[in-house]
Amino acid sequence: MVSAYALFTHPIPSSSSSSSSSSIDSPLSYSLTPPSFATFRNHEWSSSLLKLAKTPRPRPNSLLTQLGLLLPSSQFLLQCSSNPVTADIGTVFSLLQAVGIDDKETKQLLEKNPALVFASLDSLRARIECFNSVGLDGLVLSNLITKCPNLLTAEEIDPFLSFVRHDLEGNIEPGQLKRLFRAADVRFLAGFDDKVGLLLRRGVSDEKIVDVLNKVNLYKALCLKSVEEIDRTITFVSRFGGIDLIMRRPSLLNYDLETQLAPRVEFLTEVSGGDENATGVLLGKLPAILSYTVDHTKGHVELLRSFAGLSDEPIFKILLVFPNVVSASRERKMRPRIKFLKECGLSSNDIYKFLIKAPLFLGLSFEDNIAYKLVFLVKIGYRYRTRDMAAAMGSATRTSSDNLQRVIELFLGYGFSCADIVVMSRRHPQILQYSHSALEKKMQYLINDMGREIEELLAFPAFLGYKLDDRIKARYEVKRKILGEGMSLNKLLTVSSESFTPKTPAYVIDLNVE
Repeated sequence: MVSAYALFTHPIPSSSSSSSSSSIDSPLSYSLTPPSFATFRNHEWSSSLLKLAKTPRPRPNSLLTQLGLLLPSSQFLLQCSSNPVTADIGTVFSLLQAVGIDDKETKQLLEKNPALVFASLDSLRARIECFNSVGLDGLVLSNLITKCPNLLTAEEIDPFLSFVRHDLEGNIEPGQLKRLFRAADVRFLAGFDDKVGLLLRRGVSDEKIVDVLNKVNLYKALCLKSVEEIDRTITFVSRFGGIDLIMRRPSLLNYDLETQLAPRVEFLTEVSGGDENATGVLLGKLPAILSYTVDHTKGHVELLRSFAGLSDEPIFKILLVFPNVVSASRERKMRPRIKFLKECGLSSNDIYKFLIKAPLFLGLSFEDNIAYKLVFLVKIGYRYRTRDMAAAMGSATRTSSDNLQRVIELFLGYGFSCADIVVMSRRHPQILQYSHSALEKKMQYLINDMGREIEELLAFPAFLGYKLDDRIKARYEVKRKILGEGMSLNKLLTVSSESFTPKTPAYVIDLNVE
């Protein structure tokens, strides 16, 4: 058993005359055997020593007097077994000053954490070096120590820093460690290595573990939770995507399983009609959807139910297509957009079909995006708040304002009027969303290689939707050898691949046949 006692340098009467020849500054000059100590019982030792430390001393150290510290001496002896370690308070001050802590702050630290007085200088230096080795130094470290002085003395710190430095190769971001030390009671650092080990055993790869730890709230995700709690969270999530979901969205570990994570997943499963597989698909597309509270997500679902007139099945399909709908403001974006669609004459089923094709309509900025596109559509001849306008807006939603403008300019440059563009886009609204550069290549091939008139696009604008190399060129080259130049663009491209089996006409005679 380790015995520890302190010898304070204050005058204590001694029965031995030889004591007068010893220096008063030497802690070894006195023993702890005066009559006032003889009657102490073991269980009274701590409180009595504390009273002794608070009694006035006739010759206080000048440094302590200047600082106003009620410490017994400028020197102490901490004896563990037979190995005494001495430290000078002035040296402690110098050590902390080197970290960036001034005398006033040091005085406050010693008052808050008297254990600093009894810590060896070697241990303090080693602790500071450990903090430096994981990226905590300078002003960051001095602020941490000032706020949490037990960081220099708590037993739990060394194993934690050693694990971070060696097992995790010092790759935890200093900012993460700073937030952890500012928030956490150091007692909760115990067992940190076991919890990281659990994540590895449950499937987090060695390559991903540091990334996971840098993206969670270490205090909430690991320190405050037991190994069993973390294991239950992983087991629950395994039904909806498993550890891969956590590696993609590590912050899921921050949430409490019973009050946060499970209720959010269960609500989404309820909207899916109880289909856990479909819920897993949704979470796989956007794990961040679980960062929203049940009340938040329920508000979005309820708006689609009551205002758009949709049932849970189409609502969940919209969520699958565009999970970020839950991030759109209900009153600033969703309600006005749905109102616009209703004013254009769309039924609930029409709104569902629109949102499946153009869900971004609910999330895009009006001022920076939608307003510009509406202006373009009105300028070329679309009437505001009509079904045609809604269909064109759906296509325009899926492209940028710049590309939409370039598409319109391209058609005008090839001789089409604004009315022609409206006619083509009514028949095939997607032409408004195609890349202007891809459209130009197809139009050039139609004119230069196929020898057709550009006006043919008025009757069959869907030509612009087929892939140039894989469909248009490939089929044209095959049919041209058989049918010549005159062929219907519609028949050339719309027939299925299975039915597209070129046959040699009956009148073609093989002259090589004997």
